[in-house]
Amino acid sequence: MGITNELFQTERDETPSCQFASVPNDVQNMDATTVLESVTAIENFANFQRFLAPPIPSPDTPGGASSIANGKQKFAEIGCALCHTPTLKTSPLTAVPALRNQTANLFSDLLVHDMGVGLADGVSQGEAGPREFRTAPLWGLGQRVFFLHDGRTADLVRAIKEHASSGSEANGVISNFNNLSEGRKQDLLNFLRSL
Repeated sequence: MGITNELFQTERDETPSCQFASVPNDVQNMDATTVLESVTAIENFANFQRFLAPPIPSPDTPGGASSIANGKQKFAEIGCALCHTPTLKTSPLTAVPALRNQTANLFSDLLVHDMGVGLADGVSQGEAGPREFRTAPLWGLGQRVFFLHDGRTADLVRAIKEHASSGSEANGVISNFNNLSEGRKQDLLNFLRSL
């Protein structure tokens, strides 16, 4: 994402013309004359994201409400919800009162999983190897044009099927998806597009 910090100071793309910040994004401006000027770029970015409203699911998609409900049920039954956990709750201990004990329907467990050789991108970050990815939140998926961590496809079925490859933790789930009838697959797609 182009965000550096004191632990990871090197940009992924080291082309000199692509380097806009001369110091890591988490370095505090010690010469600041106001509190606002002393906030780091990472803190500003985190605060911006922290206070964004969640995407609102669409009630109207091809297939109607019963198709969406059926798709949601299949999403859980075939195992998608094991990693794309529908609902998490924010901590009661968070420093911002407005964010305490809030329900987040982000459809992610926020954990890192081995997705096998098919999705591997050759990038290691921290302790995560080139086949390991944090479960992408699916909220707002119906508003996206490209899918997967690198935007390699605009085809939602292809994005689902590319979760299966040698060594992927999702192989069983994708096998379950492939065994669905075409109508049930369409229900699942309608549910995902409603998010």
